[in-house]
Amino acid sequence: MQRYFLTETPETDEFDLPADIAHHLMTVLRGKVGTMAEFVYPDRETMVVAKVSEIGDDVTRMTVVERVEANVELPVQATLILGLAKGDKPELVVQKATELGVHHIIFVETDWSVVHWGMKADKKIARLAKIAQGAAEQSHRLTVPDVQYLPNLQALTLPEAMIKIVAWEESAKQGEAAMLAQQFAQLRSGDEVAFLVGPEGGLKEAELELLTEKFGFVAAGLGPRILRAETAPLYALSALSFALELER
Repeated sequence: MQRYFLTETPETDEFDLPADIAHHLMTVLRGKVGTMAEFVYPDRETMVVAKVSEIGDDVTRMTVVERVEANVELPVQATLILGLAKGDKPELVVQKATELGVHHIIFVETDWSVVHWGMKADKKIARLAKIAQGAAEQSHRLTVPDVQYLPNLQALTLPEAMIKIVAWEESAKQGEAAMLAQQFAQLRSGDEVAFLVGPEGGLKEAELELLTEKFGFVAAGLGPRILRAETAPLYALSALSFALELER
C-alpha cells in the first residue's frame, strides 16, 4: 500500500488530498474510488489508512478507514555526516540510508572533496530532500530524514552527549575491529549517534584530529576490507540496525 506524508493535519476523518499527492495517487498509480493508501500526519506519530471516497474536477477526497499503530523507526536517532562525493553517490546514499532508518543527513565539504557545491548547494539539497521523502514513503517510515549542507567541518554543531564515530581507514589497516561494537554497546533507546564518512580521498589526519579533539569523535574501522565512500555509511547503518533491532 502506498504511503504519503501530509504537511497539514486533517481536522476530520474526511480530507482532501494536496494536489501533488492527488496527482501521484490518481494519475501515476491510476487510483479510483475505493483505492486505499496510508497517510502519516505531521506529528510523525499518527498514521491512518484512508480510501478515495470522492473524485471531482479539482478535488480528491479521502475517508479514514482505520488508525494504525506501528513503530518502524530505529530506537536511536542516527545522523550521517558525509564528505561530498562525485556523481550520483549522494543520491544513492540518501535513498538507501533512508531505507535503513537514518534521521539526519549532513553533507559537508572536506579538504579532499573532489566536488564543491558552492552556490548549487540549495538546489542539490532540495533534490536530495525529495529523494529522502520518496524513500521514506517506499520503506514505510514514520518520518522523513532532514538533509543539510555545511561548507566545512568547523561548522558542525552536535550535542555533547551524542556518540560520535568517524570511519577511519587506518584503524582498519591496523587491525582495530572492536570500536564500532563498543560504541554501539553504550547506546540506549532515545540516544543519538553520528557516523562521519569522508569523500573518495578520505580525511586528512588534521581533520581527524579536529573531529576527535574538538567534537569528541572516536575513530573506528569498518572491517578488514576497504569500503567506497558510498558503501561505508550504509555498512554503519546496517550494523547499527543489527546491533539494536535484531534478536539473537
